[in-house]
This record gives sequence, structure tokens and C-alpha cells, in this order.
Amino acid sequence: MRSGLISVDELRTVLGEVTVLDVRYRMGGPGGPEEYAAGHVPGASYVDLDRDLAAEPGERGRHPLPDVAVFETAMRRAGVSRARPVVAYDDWAGHAAARCWWLLRHHGHTDVRVLDGGWSSWRAAGGEAEIGRGAGPGPGDFTAVPGSLPAVDVAAVLDVSVLVDARAPERYRGDAEPVDPVAGRVPGAVNVPTSRNLDESGRFRDPAALAAVYAEVGAVPGADVAVYCGSGVTAAHDVLALELAGVTAALYPGSWSEWVADPSRPVATG
Repeated sequence: MRSGLISVDELRTVLGEVTVLDVRYRMGGPGGPEEYAAGHVPGASYVDLDRDLAAEPGERGRHPLPDVAVFETAMRRAGVSRARPVVAYDDWAGHAAARCWWLLRHHGHTDVRVLDGGWSSWRAAGGEAEIGRGAGPGPGDFTAVPGSLPAVDVAAVLDVSVLVDARAPERYRGDAEPVDPVAGRVPGAVNVPTSRNLDESGRFRDPAALAAVYAEVGAVPGADVAVYCGSGVTAAHDVLALELAGVTAALYPGSWSEWVADPSRPVATG
């Protein structure tokens, strides 16, 4: 079992011993609660990314970090306890699940894993689907204490030695910007889109392959590394991949949507 990840077969063997969180979410896609009700990993609790894993959008970006008390309440409602391992999954290549992984780890939970391949892999392997809202595991006792994983704020982003942009190459270059009002990137950023973290099956590459990908841009063990994306959600996917590769990286939660909220901040293109 790789730190940060769990396979479908591994989850099957420990299903009654872990807290499972369904974090299905896609921008512009079907609603997560409806997908959850139509079928989910048995015993899983639904976690809403917009409500539970982010604050209201504004000057801090489209998905600012949630208030600590709000996050703690949401995790307790989902059955999370500090002494019980947690597994998060989605059906969005691990992007939303990685956000949940990062927040729980950042707030002090030491054993959180993302289901490698997500819901589609669970079903493809014959995993059972529980229908309806589900009773869930009952309330948890998780206490959220932020700071266990590093984060960088907007004032310090330009000081990061290796600033990784996790968005698609065309957004990084500024050729296209389908979501935010300004196209481009933070000056000095390098690009490792989240798609490079996965193999042809949609699972994370092995640690050596991930280490090689990130070494191309100088993100190596011991380097000062931070990651951003459009709103701080998919960047967590790169942070997870970097951890698998043995590299500690900070998350810039506000990401591009916060950066461009102030027109005085510089923008690079090309």
C-alpha cells in the first residue's frame, strides 16, 4: 500500500475498518449528491466539495480553504475520527478526493488515502454499490488543527523557488481560460498538469515515474516547492503526486482565481 493511496483490492479487505468519504464532484458535471444516492461504496458518507471543503468564493479565490470549525463539523458529520483511517474517492481522476486528502492531512489527520482509480475502478472490479442516502458510520470526533501540511499565501507565492502550475498547458500558456477572467500564469511558474500524474488506466504512476516527471522542473526532495491551479482544488492532486515521489510541496489555496482578483498582480503568458 503506497502512502497516500489505496487500491480497490486493498479497500475491500479493510472496508469495515476505515471511514470512507464519497467526494464526487465535477465542474459543470452531474451533481455529486445524486450520483451518491444512485450508488456508492458501502458505508461511505457523502462530502460536498463546495459546502464542506471550501469557503464561499470571493477575493480569496473560487474555492478558498474552509473555516476550521466548518471543516471540523463536516468531517465529524461524515464520521471522521482521528484514530480511524480515512479513504476518499471521487470519479474525477482523484482531483476532488485529493482536495479532501490534503485538507484532512493539513488539519492533523495522519492516515488518509485516496482510492486509486476512484469510483469507476471500484465498479469495474466488481465492487458493490450501496443505493440511497445511507446511514453512514455515525458521528466522528475529529478535531481539526491546521498546519500539518504546508500552505503558502498570496504574499509569498513569488518567493517560492519552484512554483508548479497544475493546470492544462493551454491555460498555463494563456492560450485559453475557460473559467477565470484573466488568462496566463503566475510569473516564474512551471507547468506539470495533473494528467501527467496518471497512467493509461487512470491510476497514479509509480513513485519513480512521478519523481522523474517532477525532476524535469526542479521539484526534487529538499527543494522549496509549491503548487497552484485555478482554484486550489486540482493542485492538491500534484501535491499528492509529489508526496508519492518523496517531495514535500506546499499548496497555494487561493491559486489563479485569487491571483487575478487583484489587477495589479503581474501575469505571464506564452
